[in-house]
Amino acid sequence: MTSYGWWLILFAVVYTFGLIASGQSSRKRANKTGYFVGGRTFNKWIVAFCITGLFSGSTFISILELSYLTGVSAIWYGVAETLQVLIIAFIIIGPLREKLVVTVSGLIGERYGRAALGIGGAITAFAFPMWSVATAIAFASAVHVFTGISLTLSVAFTAFLLYLYLKAGGMWSIALTQTMNFFVFMIMFIIGILAFFINPGIDGLRSFAASNPEMFQLDGAGIQVIVAWFGTFLVNVILAQAAFQMALSCRTPEEGQKGLKLAAVFGIPFIFLGILFGISAAIVVPDTTLGLVALPQYLMEVLPAPLVGLFFLGIWACALSWGAPCQFSGATSLGKDVGGALYPKATSEQLITYTQRSLLVLTGLMIIFGMLRTEQAAWWNILAWTMRNSATFAPVVAVLFWRVATKEAVIGSMIFGFLSGITWYHLGGWAPNEFYLNIHPVWIGMSANISVLALITLIQKANTLEYNFFSAKSKKGHYALIAGTLVLIGLLMNFQVIYEYGLLGIFLFLILMSLFIATIIYFPTTNVSSSIKQSIAKAK
Repeated sequence: MTSYGWWLILFAVVYTFGLIASGQSSRKRANKTGYFVGGRTFNKWIVAFCITGLFSGSTFISILELSYLTGVSAIWYGVAETLQVLIIAFIIIGPLREKLVVTVSGLIGERYGRAALGIGGAITAFAFPMWSVATAIAFASAVHVFTGISLTLSVAFTAFLLYLYLKAGGMWSIALTQTMNFFVFMIMFIIGILAFFINPGIDGLRSFAASNPEMFQLDGAGIQVIVAWFGTFLVNVILAQAAFQMALSCRTPEEGQKGLKLAAVFGIPFIFLGILFGISAAIVVPDTTLGLVALPQYLMEVLPAPLVGLFFLGIWACALSWGAPCQFSGATSLGKDVGGALYPKATSEQLITYTQRSLLVLTGLMIIFGMLRTEQAAWWNILAWTMRNSATFAPVVAVLFWRVATKEAVIGSMIFGFLSGITWYHLGGWAPNEFYLNIHPVWIGMSANISVLALITLIQKANTLEYNFFSAKSKKGHYALIAGTLVLIGLLMNFQVIYEYGLLGIFLFLILMSLFIATIIYFPTTNVSSSIKQSIAKAK
């Protein structure tokens, strides 16, 4: 083991004990104020630190890797993530806070029953360890380079640590840990900036730009990839369960909004410094295919061992800041939601016990996933997005905007959407960046998801649906159809180009989404529900 490895392990162990201690101290607060949402007592600063750690920490790792390979075009990943946070702040947080939402699967189950709760909770739960392991690979890469310890063992260490401190204090453990991680991020940034000025410096950056202009093109990552980033983050606005669970632990909706806005501002340095450090690694260590392996090699050439160890303590904090909320949110879906679906008479104490046991299950899954494809973070991310979004997107839309959707339609859409996305991924050979017919599997799964929900609902309630074609409220439906028609025309006129750029999937999804929106507006209620409303009005 090198001196760099010893320093890294030293800092990681000391910091680990601090995290475990904070988790134990959180146990008392969790017992008093609530395990799942911290008693909804978080102020704007706690919300800001939690969301910054969740999104900006993982974004920083992604941008480091992307900028090493594709240059400044990685900025669009950060822009898409920031846009997601702002939309959640301005549009989503208020209504969900009023509903006292804990999980997305719980939101679905409350409306559509135990079967929907169990299916949605299980799919959501098993997706989260995939996201956790994808980010943990970043720190594991540094440990592997410095110490020779395998990537698999490093991921296992990360998973076990998450279990230790999450089990004790629940959401309060996350709040305290994310706050601690935020200040470690600042130390990492200072050290990274120092490394940049030592080598390559401003002159080295200018020379690199002159000899490698493609690294400074805003579309260097490829239009398909950039569009996929925006599409994924925008769709995730109503599905960001881990973010919801932290942000909705706020005292009031206004406090949550302030925290999310602060997180969007705090995230800016993560974007620009991630690009700077990634390009710096590309300049100094140009011949490595993995940016997360090149970064520790770059820092080893520039900085003394203690500073390198501190920098990668920041990477460790990034991995934990994403992994902890993911593991806890997944365990909440598995323990609270699936457990509640299987045992509807379970007490609050029993649901907490189920969740704590679920943490252990997801820890084991995270280790297993790390053993299966340790060096393919992108693969796990794509599989997780495909699984979760293909099952829960349309049901959440129905909960929020289309109350006439039936239980059978929701359950059918979850199962058929999930299977469609996974099948499409299989047809493409499970590759991380090449898909069957050049269509991302998440667009297939989500398209099937909304189509099945709409069709089954329309068939089941054909005799009772009220039509809303000509009222003033129907204008939005007309606009949706017009938008869908324009997208279809654009697709037909430029099919070959759209297909070659890998945009066919999102075009098809947008067309179906336009039809789905129009359906929701044109068929807002049923004769039965209208009769009930009239009876209530007369009684009053």
